Amino acid sequence: MGDERLDAASEAALRELARRRGWLAVVLSLGVVLVYFGFLLLVAFAKPLMGTLLAPGLSVGILLGALVIVAAWLLTLVYVRWANTRFDAAVRRLRAGGRP
Repeated sequence: MGDERLDAASEAALRELARRRGWLAVVLSLGVVLVYFGFLLLVAFAKPLMGTLLAPGLSVGILLGALVIVAAWLLTLVYVRWANTRFDAAVRRLRAGGRP
């Protein structure tokens, strides 16, 4: 690639875009941490609840464990969709010399 220098407005727009990406990453990471550690705290301090059978072979703990995995996938999907629809498109516009 050649020398791709940005003007001041494009550089400011890129910084704003990076700030939004960082904010989203922090929020989604906190979501994963809350779900994961919430589950661990339930396992540690609510054993009777987690052992409650919902159906033969299915306890609250097993169901919540599966939901932890699903929640991680969903939060990842949120980031991927945002990155593919907004972030990547804005970066392409900036590279083309436009505004995000």
